[in-house]
Amino acid sequence: MADEQEVAKLTRRMDLMDQRLDNIDTMVTAVAERVMSQPIVMLITCPHCHKVVEITIIGTGKIVK
Repeated sequence: MADEQEVAKLTRRMDLMDQRLDNIDTMVTAVAERVMSQPIVMLITCPHCHKVVEITIIGTGKIVK
């Protein structure tokens, strides 16, 4: 009986983990699609010389699922 409960508990936890991973995948995909559709500009300041470096990322393709 205890083994069945442990297996049921483990199965439930694995299902919850699977749902969480699906949610993370959905969020990452949404962010990637936004990145691919518009440019992103990052301004990074060097901690030593305080010079600002601009990095622009432009996506040119579509994500294929």
